[in-house]
Order: sequence, then structure tokens, then C-alpha cells
Amino acid sequence: MAFIWENKLVKLEVREKKEMPYKCSMCDKAFLQNAQLKVHFRTHSGERPYKCSQCDMAFRQKGHIIDHFKTHTGEKLCKCNQCDKAFASKHHLKIHLRTHTGEKPYRCNQCDKAFSHNSSLTTHFRTHSGEKPYHCHLCDMSYSHSATLNRHVRIHFKKSKFQCKQCEKVFSYNGNLEKHMRTHMGKISDQ
Repeated sequence: MAFIWENKLVKLEVREKKEMPYKCSMCDKAFLQNAQLKVHFRTHSGERPYKCSQCDMAFRQKGHIIDHFKTHTGEKLCKCNQCDKAFASKHHLKIHLRTHTGEKPYRCNQCDKAFSHNSSLTTHFRTHSGEKPYHCHLCDMSYSHSATLNRHVRIHFKKSKFQCKQCEKVFSYNGNLEKHMRTHMGKISDQ
């Protein structure tokens, strides 16, 4: 195991010594090859040229669609040596292994929190930036997490139980009805 880590360190040192001539115009990343820059740039453009023929998924890299296709075939060749789980790709196995090691390589540069997944760091960073990219298409509410938006959208489709007897408006929660009832108090005294 030590040889593998030493080998990776040697590769990293070689990579650091080489000049990275292909620089991204959108961020500070640089690459050895133009092809690597093109693939990276898709993270900014949102382009996903590799489309799955079995479902509606699309990917930025050819290797990712090959790994994804294994979900349709059920092929899982990468087995965890710590438990009985198996994965379709080495990448997913590597992520899973962090549940055993506790490794959290993704650190927030705004606070001391660390995460085992890059996506968790991205989501966490929204607590600092205030970004709310998930918008309800039924009202003007926005959220920083997709799960929070999904919970909110269910409210629109849930049968409303609390109805105002004065104006027929309906509410999902009694507290909202009570707050609404205060708007009628001024109108009643005016009549």
C-alpha cells in the first residue's frame, strides 16, 4: 500500500514541475493538454455531449457514460474490501471507501468544515454565498437545496385543510390561516 501512495506522490511532483500551458478563462485551473481543458470547460458551459441511449442522462466525459451504462447492465466489478458493497466504477468505490476511512478531502475556504464529497462542499458553500439556485415554478420562492425545494413544491399539491371562513382562501398550515385571519380584523372593524 505504501508503494501505491509513493507512486502517486511521484506522479504529483512530476505534474507540478511540468508547465500547464492550457489555462481556463473562467477559473484558475490549468492543464497539460488542450483536450483536458475542453472537458473541464464543460463544467462552466453545462455542455453534456455524451447522451445515454437507455435513459435521459447526459455526461461531460466519455468515461462517465461508460460507467453510467453499467447501471443499466447491472455490472459491478469494483468491490469494497471493507464490506460487501460493489460498484460499477472505481470512482464510486473510492467515494464509498471514505465512509470507512473518514477521509474528508473537500475543505471550505470560508470556515473549518470539511466534506467527503465535492457536491456536499458545493451545497455547503451556499450557506456563505446566499445563493439559492432552486426556484419554485409555482411561486416566487427560491432555495439553496434541491431537497428543500421538493418539500416546498409538495405543499402546492397537498390538499389544503385550513380554509378562511371570510374569504374562502385555503392554507396548508393552521398557523398560516391564523396569521391570515389578522388581515380581516381591520376590515371587520371598518364595516
